[in-house]
Amino acid sequence: MERFSRTEKLIGQAKLEILQESSVTLVGAGAVGSFAAEALVRSGIGSITIVDFDVISLSNINRQLYALESTLGRPKTKVAAERLLDINPSCKVKPLNIQAVEETIPEILADEPDILIDAIDTVNPKLELLSYAVNNGIPVISSMGAARRFDPTSVKTGDLFKTAHCPLARLMRKYLRRRGIKSGIMCVYSDETPHGPKKGEIDNDLTGANHSTKILGSLPTVTGIFGLMLADAAIKFLIEKT
Repeated sequence: MERFSRTEKLIGQAKLEILQESSVTLVGAGAVGSFAAEALVRSGIGSITIVDFDVISLSNINRQLYALESTLGRPKTKVAAERLLDINPSCKVKPLNIQAVEETIPEILADEPDILIDAIDTVNPKLELLSYAVNNGIPVISSMGAARRFDPTSVKTGDLFKTAHCPLARLMRKYLRRRGIKSGIMCVYSDETPHGPKKGEIDNDLTGANHSTKILGSLPTVTGIFGLMLADAAIKFLIEKT
């Protein structure tokens, strides 16, 4: 128990045991997701499924925990699993090297996690994942857009349908309402006005319609805060739900 002794001193043995018995599924092991997974496992989460279909590239190094010179070209989920088990060998880590699309989401959530963390940064997979979670009663916390922001103090936790200044959140509300979903999704977002391209260009970036401009600038100071706040919200949900 020495590994988590400082966590126990803060939240108590009973709540630490809740974390150790809890399961989390995290979809998206990139900039935001890597920090969320790290914080969860360092806090004592007993089981975590990491979902991503991508490999680590040189452009990931500016913001992703798993991106190192030694890990270039390797699957993100495999590198994530190795690192998380190195933090806590007793944690049950399940890497799923698949893309989150409508057909694969039932497989991704087959283990019925205690909470789902969505760290996907494009609209269509995010829409399918959130819709499935809400319709199947799976608690979920979702990351909105962390790119094009400079100010970590502007990152907040709140209701997806009450956010401001986030193009990704705006699109998600639009499409979720079309599916009859108008509440039930907690998110991490920034209320800082984004820097860079205009509204129409950003909409294209997020939906993948404009492949020439879909890469958005980002900083580790902001994406890291997004991930840590996702983990914080998940931990508080798990230890307070009982």
